[in-house]
Amino acid sequence: MNTQSNAMTESSVQSQGTAPTAFSPARAMYWSIRREIWENRAIYIAPLTAAALFLFGFAINLLAMRRHIAASPLGPGQQHDLLNARYELSAALIMGTALIVGIFYSLDALYGERRDRSILFWKSLPVSDLITVLSKLTIPLLILPLLSFAISLVTQFLMLVLSSIILAGSGVDIVALWTGVSFFRVSIVLLYHLLTVHGLYYAPIYGWLLMVSAWAPRAPFIWAFLPPFVVAVVEKVSFNTSHFLMLLQERLVGSQGDGMATHNAPQDFTASLIPHHFFGAPGLWTGLVLAALFLFVAVRLRRYRGPI
Repeated sequence: MNTQSNAMTESSVQSQGTAPTAFSPARAMYWSIRREIWENRAIYIAPLTAAALFLFGFAINLLAMRRHIAASPLGPGQQHDLLNARYELSAALIMGTALIVGIFYSLDALYGERRDRSILFWKSLPVSDLITVLSKLTIPLLILPLLSFAISLVTQFLMLVLSSIILAGSGVDIVALWTGVSFFRVSIVLLYHLLTVHGLYYAPIYGWLLMVSAWAPRAPFIWAFLPPFVVAVVEKVSFNTSHFLMLLQERLVGSQGDGMATHNAPQDFTASLIPHHFFGAPGLWTGLVLAALFLFVAVRLRRYRGPI
């Protein structure tokens, strides 16, 4: 009797020791995102490098500006416009760098694990294909915009500090430099732009790239950009129209009807903060439906395609 009870106890202990640890979907998603950031350090290194290079060039430009101001003083309005243009340029450079990183990351996200056969290891973990693909989509859709926002704010603050140090004693009103910049307003507009345009509006682009990354047997870059190019050329040759090319252009650079400002739109971007200007655009919801379709195909492809 004691032998039987001991055997049952040992078997229960062994079964408890060998039982797989259950992860909630939220916890699995969290650790999957952390894994992506850890394995792809260009996600934060590239925007930081762009910010550092811009600050270096900005410091050199300030030294030249100091000599110019000493020879020909600028008015308060000229000083304000000159520095504000550089603030916007720094944010544009960091956002552009993050966009390029997001494109190349999406192209290699699912293809890379098939190429180096690490997919065999990751599939052995208790993480579903859906969570894996969603965690990879979260990087360009949410993580990169938030990182760009944080890096842009720090960069602009350092630009203001550098301006105060280098231009001190040159006739520039340092107090006006600090009071003339509305960090709260600029940060709200920048955060809105990043989360909506670089996040939601570019979702079908990232979804397409992830789908191609999950399918491509070789050279995902070619497979991602060749089909749209062929469709645009065939449409132009067959019907002498460029509707598909215009759709791609509007998706990439935006249009005033989609809640995104172009070079013909007013420079005050605060108007784009009105939610119905952006969320009422039909193109946004059509793109989100396409993104969901691309992600569904990417999940199915990852489930059944093995290493290259």
